[in-house]
Amino acid sequence: MRFIDWLDERLEIRKLIKVSLTDYKVPKNINFLWSFGMLLVLTFAILFISGLFLLMYYKPDAKLAFDSVNKTIIMDVSYGWLFRHVHAVAASIVFLLMFIHIGRGIYYGSYKSPREIVWITGYILFILFAATAFTGYLLPWGQMSYWAAQTITTLFEKIPFIGPQLVIWLRGDYAVSDPTLTRFFALHVTLLPVLIMIVMGIHLYSVRIVGSNNEDGKPIDKKKEGVPFWPVFMSKEFFVMSVFLLFFFYLVFFKFDFAMDRVNFEPANPLQTPTHIYPEWYFLAFYEVLRGFFFSQNLGLIAFALSMVMILFLPWLDKSPTVSGKNRPLFQIAFWIFVIDVLVLTILGKLPPTGLYAWVGFFAALVFFGFFISLPIIARIEKKQLEGDKK
Repeated sequence: MRFIDWLDERLEIRKLIKVSLTDYKVPKNINFLWSFGMLLVLTFAILFISGLFLLMYYKPDAKLAFDSVNKTIIMDVSYGWLFRHVHAVAASIVFLLMFIHIGRGIYYGSYKSPREIVWITGYILFILFAATAFTGYLLPWGQMSYWAAQTITTLFEKIPFIGPQLVIWLRGDYAVSDPTLTRFFALHVTLLPVLIMIVMGIHLYSVRIVGSNNEDGKPIDKKKEGVPFWPVFMSKEFFVMSVFLLFFFYLVFFKFDFAMDRVNFEPANPLQTPTHIYPEWYFLAFYEVLRGFFFSQNLGLIAFALSMVMILFLPWLDKSPTVSGKNRPLFQIAFWIFVIDVLVLTILGKLPPTGLYAWVGFFAALVFFGFFISLPIIARIEKKQLEGDKK
């Protein structure tokens, strides 16, 4: 008896393959942007495997962490530099893929009914990846990662009633120190990856239940307009993954420094504050929203918190009956202004918040929220237009 027959008798493996792969139909009218979900799964696998290797040599101790990363792994361990570069580049690239994946979802209306659960689980994944990146950024115990952790954890002090105690709990001390490193390490290598895998499973399951959206945003007859996920759709996915891996390993071998701040190659020094503290590039837009309200720290913190959660409420902000942005001229204008604005915020986030930059940052922060405020208005206009066309 073949192994597959033995397995099928006990787990109905053929039925599972049929339901989840060969009988599962994907719309024909989707473009390469729909491949970014699979690229995210691939990049998470790369992060997980390279992280396991780094875990064998990393020391979660404030006195040893910097040398274990920058000397032991990079210089003493065979091919340690390769795993370090792979992990650092993947940690940065995963956010580029995520932003494109989210942008595609917004443009083509993938958050609309009945895909709210897909959207919510996708948002939770974004938050979990952000938490994993934040905790992982401290682990090299470099100068910038130390001060970034010090700055970000200080923000929690402003939470009413529990803020100061929460900061001490997060740090395990009154300032970022050895207990903070140990806590962040534990979260980074255990709890957060497990949560990501669980939520990713729910996310993929919910996509299987309601099906993928498509460019036109209209329900399709999958028997006539769908293609099997396996092997037809996956053959395209393999091609996209191959191109992505060529680009990924080009970065790993030749441009790995884009994912590593030069200041972070200096050991953490609690007595010397860097001239300009900033987070990794994927947090810069949110960081600039915080700094944009430079005249009020409390207002900046509220704006920062809102900027992180507003996207979750898209299914309820945008109630337009038209799903895809392809068929929504007003929405297209708002969407592309939003994309340009996020790029501007990202650039400004790395510049000193002084003079003209401060005011441009304030204006860009207002435009950021303007996109979400405009959605119910655009939806109402589109509803009236559709009702007028029917008459």
